Amino acid sequence: MPQTSLFSQAARNIVNKAVTHEIHRLAEKVRANGGQPLNLVLPDGSQLNFGQEPRAVMAIRDPNLLPMLTHPTLGLLGEAFIDGRIDIDGDILTVIASAERMAEVCGSPIKFRIGPVSSTHAPEQDRSDIKRHYDVGNEFYRLWLDKRMVYSCAYFETGKESIDEAQLAKLDHICRKLRLRTGDRFLDIGCGWGGLILHAAQRYGVQATGITLSDNQFALAKERIRQAGLEKCIHVLLLDYRDAVSRFGEASFDKVASVGMFEHVGLNNFPIYFGAVRRLLRDRGLSLNHGFTSSDIEGRPVGSGVNEFIDKYVFPNNELLHLHMVIREMAAQNFEIYDVESLRPHYARTLALWSRRLETQLDSARRLVGEKTLRIWRVYLAGVSLGFRQGWMNIYQVLASRQEADGPTEFPLTRRWRYT
Repeated sequence: MPQTSLFSQAARNIVNKAVTHEIHRLAEKVRANGGQPLNLVLPDGSQLNFGQEPRAVMAIRDPNLLPMLTHPTLGLLGEAFIDGRIDIDGDILTVIASAERMAEVCGSPIKFRIGPVSSTHAPEQDRSDIKRHYDVGNEFYRLWLDKRMVYSCAYFETGKESIDEAQLAKLDHICRKLRLRTGDRFLDIGCGWGGLILHAAQRYGVQATGITLSDNQFALAKERIRQAGLEKCIHVLLLDYRDAVSRFGEASFDKVASVGMFEHVGLNNFPIYFGAVRRLLRDRGLSLNHGFTSSDIEGRPVGSGVNEFIDKYVFPNNELLHLHMVIREMAAQNFEIYDVESLRPHYARTLALWSRRLETQLDSARRLVGEKTLRIWRVYLAGVSLGFRQGWMNIYQVLASRQEADGPTEFPLTRRWRYT
């Protein structure tokens, strides 16, 4: 063997030995901080335990990934999993929690927020972003959502409910908050596959309209309405919220809901968005805004590469703002805030249930969307469940009344009606 090759091999051996030593130090740090129920399998087949009885195994398939493990971030680990450089065996929720601890002890914690992110959220860009996320395929979503295909935070009274029971409870929770009554003109902005408008029409007798930017959601919602024989009282349109006033007219609805769509609006468009909701409602009409918010007062995204990962693979141009910004912009449009409810523990549980349901359908999901897309969704659902459990972000329902003329709202004096 040439002398230069011998020197190169010796240098590689020294580097590999140093990297392996650093990975062992990482495991020691995790164990010293309480440990995690994870085993790490290195490319040579050796294993490291993180201090607890393992519930999952993370296997490193690519030796070139080892140097990154000396200072991992959640974003880099997630991307390595998507690329097949890391494999997971066992509970993926455990792996994500352990990976977060690994990043934290190595100096890349989630709590180190990055600078505010802002996007123009032009109509054509929003339409493209929505299609990228929601048009993965209806059959893929059907594998792990509830039978109504409600893709938003469920509502648990005891924590023991199935996903079907909890999503039905959420739909009722929204309808009761909005005080839906027979004959009400009800609009759902970002109606998904039609779960809320179908429920509101069937159970509460409203005249319901839903709008969406997703072709797949629109087609299935139309078909579900047809199958239910409710074409006369439910309508769904492919429509941007910015065009809703010109399409429907001023004061054309008694109640307006937006559930899980708000994340796509962006701070710069808050006046347009809440202005459209105000103009669509009659005076004293009710609005319920249900959406993600940042837990950071300045709206700064979480660190450790998480926001970049979500923006690249799942929610392009996502922009989460703090609750106070939501309240401020609603007040600027003459909305009187009546009720604010955090659903953070509910969404942590919802996402965990979705994740576990998807994990039981991996072969079917792989046939539908392919290995890479499946890996994206596996790590996303488990990771966001951890995020809500830990409080990295929040989710709020904000109930408000449009107040133009002087005088009281149409709400009762107490909230007792919400639970009876």
